[in-house]
Amino acid sequence: MSDFEYKYLSNINSPDDLKKIPKSELKIVCDEIRQYMIDVISQIGGHFGAGLGAVELTVALHYVFDTPYDKLIWDTGHQAYPHKILTGRRESLKNIRQFGGISGFLKRTESEYDTFGAGHASTSISAGLGIAAARDYLKQKYHVISIIGDGAMTGGMSYEAMNNAGLQKRNFTVVLNDNNMSIAPNMWQISNYFTGLIANPQFNKFKADVWALTGKLDQFGDRIRKIVARVEEGVKAIITPGALFEAFGFRYFGPINGHNLNQLIKIFEFTKNLNGPILIHVTTQKGKGYKPAEEDYQKLHGVTPFDKITGKSLKKEGASQLASYTKIFGQALVEIAKKNEKVVGITAAMPDGTGLDQLQREIPERFIDVGIAEQHAVTFAAGLATQGMIPVVAIYSTFLQRAFDQIIHDVALQKLHVVFVLDRAGLVGADGPTHHGSFDLSYLRLIPKLVIMAPKDESELRDMLYTAINYKDGPIALRYPRGNALGVQLKDGFETIPIGKAETVRTGTDAVILSVGSMVDYALKAAKSLEQGEISCEVVNLRFIKPLDTKLLDDVFKRFDKVFVVEENNIVGGVGSAVAEYAVSKKVKVDLQLIGLPDDFVEHGTQSELHAMLKIDPKGIIEKVNFELESIYKTTSGKVI
Repeated sequence: MSDFEYKYLSNINSPDDLKKIPKSELKIVCDEIRQYMIDVISQIGGHFGAGLGAVELTVALHYVFDTPYDKLIWDTGHQAYPHKILTGRRESLKNIRQFGGISGFLKRTESEYDTFGAGHASTSISAGLGIAAARDYLKQKYHVISIIGDGAMTGGMSYEAMNNAGLQKRNFTVVLNDNNMSIAPNMWQISNYFTGLIANPQFNKFKADVWALTGKLDQFGDRIRKIVARVEEGVKAIITPGALFEAFGFRYFGPINGHNLNQLIKIFEFTKNLNGPILIHVTTQKGKGYKPAEEDYQKLHGVTPFDKITGKSLKKEGASQLASYTKIFGQALVEIAKKNEKVVGITAAMPDGTGLDQLQREIPERFIDVGIAEQHAVTFAAGLATQGMIPVVAIYSTFLQRAFDQIIHDVALQKLHVVFVLDRAGLVGADGPTHHGSFDLSYLRLIPKLVIMAPKDESELRDMLYTAINYKDGPIALRYPRGNALGVQLKDGFETIPIGKAETVRTGTDAVILSVGSMVDYALKAAKSLEQGEISCEVVNLRFIKPLDTKLLDDVFKRFDKVFVVEENNIVGGVGSAVAEYAVSKKVKVDLQLIGLPDDFVEHGTQSELHAMLKIDPKGIIEKVNFELESIYKTTSGKVI
């Protein structure tokens, strides 16, 4: 894998091993962690840039604190690869995010060092405060440290937690890992000087003595205290960004160079003995120590295998050259927006991931990135809609869950025309259960006045987007999977799809497969194979999850005794549930078989591996149809394959 000679890393299997290394040699450990990450991730892919930037921070935390007795709570998992390396998972990193391997995020069942599981941002301060409260209730003494990135600080949940932490006044530390703030050299020097001053034990002893003395001077002493407090607050407001955090009740230290290991160790050793909420602001460079990642931190945030020298992605032999659904959506939105000046694209910190980067480049004035703030994104879109604009809110399926109340209360209740575009619907692969879009059909289907669509291919995706933007009767959503589209020929322009209208894509006589979205192609492949065994399956592309095409369903229920529903969503509350509910309402007696995601959390692996494991791929559909029809055709030779 590498000809690099590791002096220390090969023998570090826990933070206890790290503590045995002289402080003067820890810089070597940091260099070795970076080299190891480059060696491993260049071969298998994974999240990369954030971890490179957090190496010194991770080493300092594990060196100063007594983990796992002391609790580290990492926000998301992108920055936690060095943490995994130092906590007994160095060799396991070689199969991270692969089927059967360790998670790319934090996972409590994976290690006692993973105090709190995290894949979505902005959770660590709330979780850390809860852990600190439990410690106090149980009269224990450990330290609690939440590490949060600056991107996650755009999420309102972070500020809700900070406000409450300031009120509770528990001993609790937040480390803000800021890898995107630009600080001029002179500001940097002043901040370092001031941070050194306020962290100095003599200074703090002097301040405490002054406070104690003036407390004995009645009203005159109170006036002195107020003046001193104003001076200190004013100085901090001028030369540090700490005034906001102190307003929340945190004692602020920073900004601190997050790559200066000695300085990090010094500040952690000092602040661990202070009382009350502490915020330590460290500035780091995403991709630190690897030039290609430093120069293009966004591209090398999450990577497929790449060349270690150039940083360029390695294309696999036979890799598909098809465009992704994400790219096709982005292109279609630009086409539509150029003809409709009311269309606005909204993303929550994922312009590239959602395809809105194309709108950002071509019509930047109608592109809005709200940061990691999905709740705000939805209500902001609702505000736009009240004034006749047509907001297109493009958010991953798993992240839109965070704005569930806003979709109901601020959009659907007011019957506002907001277009929701859910990328990464269904199983996403290596990112695993925190990122699978397993539940969107379930949580959206229960909302009144909301139309839900899922395209069978890229051509239908374009038409569904056009239909959604021109829809006038309230909110409308469409969802599509991660990955490459099917390669169908795209026509010029767009067509409107009648709301609630399904289509029969293959006729049959023995059974019918009702399918939706990504599963239509699988259903067609299964039906073609079943035909070789003389089983004739009709295949329906439902297209709409809500409203259902009840006229078509009435016809299906009359003609078929066996009805299969195939979806890439949790079976509970999904498309199959909708069909079953309709059948019950019509008092129809039909043998309805549901094929979809289980009532459980699905682990990580490639999409094809997971589809096969859960038997929602063509082979799994064939097996299910054969099993259900065997009793009918068991006396007919050759009927069941």
